[in-house]
Amino acid sequence: MPQSPDDLDAVAVRTWCSLALEALGRERTAIDAINVYPVADGDTGTNLYLTVESAAAAVEAVFAAHETGSTVPAPADAVRAMAHGALIGARGNSGTILAQLLRGMASVLSESGDAHHLRTALTEAAAAARLAVAHPVEGTVLTVATAAAEAAAATEGSTGIEAVVEAAYEGARTALAATPGQLAVLGRAGVVDAGGQGLVTVLGALLEAVGGRARERAVLPAPEYLPLTGDCADTDPDDDGPAFEIIYLLEAPDDAVARLRSRLDALGDSLVVVGGDGLWNVHVHADDAGAAVEAGVEAGRPYRIRITHFAADRVRADRDPVQRAVVVVVPGDGLAGLCTEAGATTVLARPGEPPASGELVDAIRRAHAREVVLLPNDALLRHTAAAAAEQARAEGVRVALVPTRAAVQGIAALAVHEPGRSFDEDVVAMTSAAGATRYAEVAVAEHQSWTMAGICQAGDILGMIDGDVAVIGEDVPGTARTVLDRMLSAGGELVTLILGEDVPDALADELGAHIREGHLAVDTVVYRGGRQAAPLLIGVE
Repeated sequence: MPQSPDDLDAVAVRTWCSLALEALGRERTAIDAINVYPVADGDTGTNLYLTVESAAAAVEAVFAAHETGSTVPAPADAVRAMAHGALIGARGNSGTILAQLLRGMASVLSESGDAHHLRTALTEAAAAARLAVAHPVEGTVLTVATAAAEAAAATEGSTGIEAVVEAAYEGARTALAATPGQLAVLGRAGVVDAGGQGLVTVLGALLEAVGGRARERAVLPAPEYLPLTGDCADTDPDDDGPAFEIIYLLEAPDDAVARLRSRLDALGDSLVVVGGDGLWNVHVHADDAGAAVEAGVEAGRPYRIRITHFAADRVRADRDPVQRAVVVVVPGDGLAGLCTEAGATTVLARPGEPPASGELVDAIRRAHAREVVLLPNDALLRHTAAAAAEQARAEGVRVALVPTRAAVQGIAALAVHEPGRSFDEDVVAMTSAAGATRYAEVAVAEHQSWTMAGICQAGDILGMIDGDVAVIGEDVPGTARTVLDRMLSAGGELVTLILGEDVPDALADELGAHIREGHLAVDTVVYRGGRQAAPLLIGVE
């Protein structure tokens, strides 16, 4: 058993994040099942998992910045990374509140992680979370956080952080057990608050991290029945409550955010705005999703916008599962639309922001199918996709991972997908189509570096074939022509061109003419990829 640390250092923070992610991974399905407030959409456990996954990834990045195992990050760097990662990755009402709790803790723990500061950190976290919620309600995660802070404060005089965390954990458990008596919708469903249960899980992981012993794991009851109308009528799935959940990150000054809160509060409910220092995570339920986003535009620069239609989610949850679905990762919104039209469930990989395994599992669940073919479309996502597939299999879904390394391979695989044949035959056909597709991209070098084609300078145009730099050019059209000639020298029947957001249509016309001049029997198809990392993606089948 590891020795209990005297304070919450960087290694303990890293361990906490890892254990919390592991615990939420085990319990998120059960937490999803008891999610009846504020909206019975069954995603609280998943949202908490995705939020902690982002926090853990940020902490790992801080550790990765240290080149040897002989040094570790400063504790302040670790706790700030944890809070920042949770902020940018926060999902749903519960994840957004958890992000603010972690941010409140980090503001104190960045000074010291001793027992005194930990008690203060828990108090600051509970207060910050309440301030972030427009209309706090008792019997929720806010109540549980306050109870944890009060229990920790009662250990004043103790010098060990394990005693502080254990008191906070037990205080949170006691408060959680009382939530059905505080919130009518929970009492009618016979469950505790899902967000509060998630916080207890996270605090249990902290206790395990500092004490070296696993906490008792509770068995969560499933809801006995749906909430009824009455004093909590806004949680009834058949009422006239807001139709959309809107979440986005926002770069804006504090005074603009104060005005934003007032405007969003008038538009809807479940308003939570967390963050500071110019970066905020905004969450609201509203009927007018466009107005909620426009309010963010007036305040600053909103991005990573997610809009979920509650009614559509309920329809998906109520219908019988389909036999087979395809989940595909796409590098731009243009391809997302194309793949959606083809019947696939899509996950958007934004430039510099690859999806986490939890997002892939979430997409597999949204597909609502007994059998799923997963197309990661990126060699770097191989392990992430494998972890997601394993998690989904544990939940009873038959998942086949086709190791596509590029979007053009995913398109080729999706083109031959045929749900009417057997699962194995379909997977073989899709794998063969992907494997028969060579891929390339034309990108801009960000800095000087050694490549297989020589030394490139920042701003050079790189032609990468099958993942390796094959051409260093001066402009996109010339580099693209050279790449196409090299790829087609080995033969080909179909060229796929995917244009980035700012690439003119004239480039596709020029490249199409070049292909016809040298390769008469080769057809060309062109798609708009939208905002993607590379100006041009190329596939040759």
